[in-house]
Amino acid sequence: MNETVERGFAEMVEWRRHLHRNPELSYGEKETAAFVADKLESFGIEVRRNIGGHGLIGTVRGSLPGRTIALRADMDALPIREESRAEYVSRRDGIMHACGHDGHTAALLAVARYFAERRPTLRGEVRLLFQASEEVCPGGARPMIEHGALEGVDAVYGVHLWTPLPIGTVASAAGPMMASTDEFFIDITGRGGHGGMPHETVDSIVAASALVMQLQTVVSRSVDPLRPAVLSIGTINGGFAQNVVAEKTRITGTVRTFDEGTRALIRRRIEEMSLQIAEAYGASAEVDYLVGYPALVNHASEAERFFRVAPAALPGFAVEKAVPLMPAEDFAYYLEERPGCFMLVGAGNSEKGFVYPHHHPRFDFDESAMKASAALLIAMAESALENGV
Repeated sequence: MNETVERGFAEMVEWRRHLHRNPELSYGEKETAAFVADKLESFGIEVRRNIGGHGLIGTVRGSLPGRTIALRADMDALPIREESRAEYVSRRDGIMHACGHDGHTAALLAVARYFAERRPTLRGEVRLLFQASEEVCPGGARPMIEHGALEGVDAVYGVHLWTPLPIGTVASAAGPMMASTDEFFIDITGRGGHGGMPHETVDSIVAASALVMQLQTVVSRSVDPLRPAVLSIGTINGGFAQNVVAEKTRITGTVRTFDEGTRALIRRRIEEMSLQIAEAYGASAEVDYLVGYPALVNHASEAERFFRVAPAALPGFAVEKAVPLMPAEDFAYYLEERPGCFMLVGAGNSEKGFVYPHHHPRFDFDESAMKASAALLIAMAESALENGV
C-alpha cells in the first residue's frame, strides 16, 4: 500500500497545487468539482455529480461481496487574501485554501485510484465523498446525507491535515473530539439623541457594553467547570458620530461546546441576559441565535481501529490520543448517522516554515503529509472491509 502511495505522490502534489492555485469558496466549487469528477472518471469510477450543490459521490464496487465503507474529503476554500510566497500561490484575489482542503481532496483522489485498480480483488464497496461547503454553515455534509451518501454504509472515515501537529504524527480519540459551533447576533435598541444631552436618550452602546461584560460570566459562573465551553464576542458595532448617542448597537459572537446540555444552557443564558440587561438600561434586545454544527463524536470501536491500524500503516509515526479541539467540523453529521472516526494527520514542519495556523494568510503544510493521509484512509477502509470489527 505505502509503495503504491509513494509512487503516486508526485501526481498528488500536482493535483493539490492545481487546486491551490484555483480555489473556490463554499457553495461555489463548480470548477473544483468538475476537476475531481474528471479525475475519478479517468480512473473508471462511477460518479454522481451535483450532490447537495457541488458535492460528488464516487463509487468503487469490488468484484466480491462485502461491506460498504465511505471516505470523505472537503473541497472548499476561504475568503482570505493569500500572503504565501509559494510558486503555487492562489490566482484568485481574496480566496485561498487556508485550511488544507486542497490536500484532503488530492489525497482522496489517490485513495480512489488505489481502490479502482484493485476492483477485481476488492471485497465490498468503497464510497468516495467529495464534499462541498464545509467552511460555512449549514455546510455540505447534511445535503450529502439527504441525497443518499450514507445509504448502505457500514462505517465512515475522514482525515484533517493539521499543522499544529508535526509531520510524522497522527492522532484521534474516542468520544467528543471537536466542538459544536453556534453563532449569535444581538441587536440592542435604545433611543438616539445628542451626545450633549444624554439624559434624553437611551444609550445602546452603554447597554451593549454592560451585556458584553456580563456574557463573560456565562462560562465561568453558569457552566459546570468540568464541561469545556467557549463564549467569545467577535464584534460590537454601534454609532456613527462622536457627538451622537447611538440608537442601535449589534453584538456578535460564537459558542463552542462538547455536549448538548451545555450548549442549550449557554443559549438560554445568552437570551435571558440580553433581554434583562437591555431592559435594565431602558433599551430592548433581539437575539438571533444560529445553531451550527454539532460536536464531532468518534465511535469508540472505530477509534480503537485507528489505534490498531495506524502503527502498521505508518511505521515510525507517532500515534497519539488527540486533545479535544474547539474548532468545529461538519463531518460530525456523518458520525451522527454511522459508526466512524475522524483523524488528524500532522502537517506542520518548522524547518520548512510550515508554522502558520489554519485560516492564516500564510498558511501552508508539508505536502508529504498527504501520503500519510492517503495511507491511513486506505488502511482504515481495508481493515473495515476485511474484518468488520
